[in-house]
Amino acid sequence: MDAASHEGERLQKVLARVGIGSRRVCEDLIAEGRVLVDGEVAVLGRRVDVETALIELDGAPIGVRPDLVHYLLNKPAGVVTTADDPEGRPTVVGLVPTEPRVFPVGRLDFGTEGLLLLTNDGELAHRLTHPSFGVEKEYVAELQGSPSRATLRRLREGIELDDGVTAPARAALLEPSVLRLTIHEGRNRQVRRMCDAIGHPVVRLIRTRIGPLADRSLTPGAWRELTGDELRSLQRAVAVPEAQSGG
Repeated sequence: MDAASHEGERLQKVLARVGIGSRRVCEDLIAEGRVLVDGEVAVLGRRVDVETALIELDGAPIGVRPDLVHYLLNKPAGVVTTADDPEGRPTVVGLVPTEPRVFPVGRLDFGTEGLLLLTNDGELAHRLTHPSFGVEKEYVAELQGSPSRATLRRLREGIELDDGVTAPARAALLEPSVLRLTIHEGRNRQVRRMCDAIGHPVVRLIRTRIGPLADRSLTPGAWRELTGDELRSLQRAVAVPEAQSGG
């Protein structure tokens, strides 16, 4: 019997506490082989150290440390996406509570506005930024000029940039000079570079969605914690594909 069998909390209790379901539901999930602990299929009676264990349900990471927080921020323009700035500019970390210490997931440019996730959940952050998980990000861009239908087709099929061709994107005009662009890559300044490449530079750029997360009511500079449902949907969005398909 290994140490995990008799140290820590019972797995079903941990899962129930973070909102997966009742204790009985969580026991059923474990019995069905849908819960992994550190890469191994868990069994009923398994105990876990919530500070160190990587727990997954259907391939999705489940944060169980008691100090985990997940903030959704509407980043204003003129704020840098770092913890501190040598130039003394305001930072996104300065807009949310100082304890526990969090970090931004991905980046938004100094002049770009919109939704940004900040957390101390390292596993979730890693999956959200890793290209293999392909989490969508949706932007609304005010452009110089109005792209033609042929230009929109170029965005959808892929644009040649200096670091290679972009993956296919979804692109639609909301107004003659307002573009909604949905991408699942995370290249540096990608949306701005794509728009430069088609000859319609960005005048204003706002990120409106991160995977399943959107909130039109969140004002610039405001933040809130994710709801339990939002966190579950985000965790499902970064589930290991093999687990999602059952293979």
